[in-house]
Amino acid sequence: MTRHNSKAQGHAHKAQGHTPKAQGHKARKRFGQNFLHDNHVIDKIVRAIHPQHSDCLVEIGPGMGALTEPLLDACGKLDVVELDRDLIPILRTKFFNFPEFRIHEGDALKFDFRQLLQPGQQLRIVGNLPYNISTPLIFHFLAHHTIVHDMHFMLQKEVVDRLASGPGTSDYGRLGIMAQYYCKVEPLFIVGPGSFNPPPKVDSAIVRMSPYDVLPFPAKDTKTLERVVREAFSMRRKTLRNTLKNLISAEQLEAIGIDTTLRPERLTLEEYVRIADAVYELQQAAPDANADDSGEQA
Repeated sequence: MTRHNSKAQGHAHKAQGHTPKAQGHKARKRFGQNFLHDNHVIDKIVRAIHPQHSDCLVEIGPGMGALTEPLLDACGKLDVVELDRDLIPILRTKFFNFPEFRIHEGDALKFDFRQLLQPGQQLRIVGNLPYNISTPLIFHFLAHHTIVHDMHFMLQKEVVDRLASGPGTSDYGRLGIMAQYYCKVEPLFIVGPGSFNPPPKVDSAIVRMSPYDVLPFPAKDTKTLERVVREAFSMRRKTLRNTLKNLISAEQLEAIGIDTTLRPERLTLEEYVRIADAVYELQQAAPDANADDSGEQA
């Protein structure tokens, strides 16, 4: 497992109990790679995942196998998605004795995870998400929420804070709202810079995300919810009256019990769903209204 800085490119690369050089793959500065070497942390991650032999387990960015090895020991089978082609032969050599170890070379952002499904099962996804693409990757996984049992990710701590944040906090925003719409989000533990070589400048953290079988606050249309949340947080310091004026009027917001003088970080998930449902109903009614007007003019 690795940590990546904000300019890093590519996916996670890992090494267990060895330096990158000893594993035959040198850490690349342009990727901002930091190799996890702390076996205590690796064991703690595996205990949090609690893999079972029957699991349909997928690892994103296995790198050199710091987490891959104990997962295979527990399950005997594993699908991994790795972007760095230089690591593919290392992985094949290291885990050649596991016939059900399957490597999928490519970008996780473009990968169709449905192809990994087994009958009657959901996916369990684990891995390190590089900082520079962590948000789009999380949204990609959320789009697959119906086929996912749970997800365990190593992220920069600030990203985990955003995922788990609640109303009224500075970390609260689009990422946390949409993650909590689909999933129960549980920050598990912090991983300090000393667990990596070279040590990064920031703390990392492990988070568990478990998609709901039944959504607590189901929206009539999730695309409308995503748009409402995106518009609301496009100008964090302005009130809802201003940020949402292109979607719904202040009077219409007040009619559904929303205080238009509040800033976007003050609203709960349930209130955002309420707004999204109102906007969706307005959009659905608009074509009918236009049709009526056209008929009268004719």
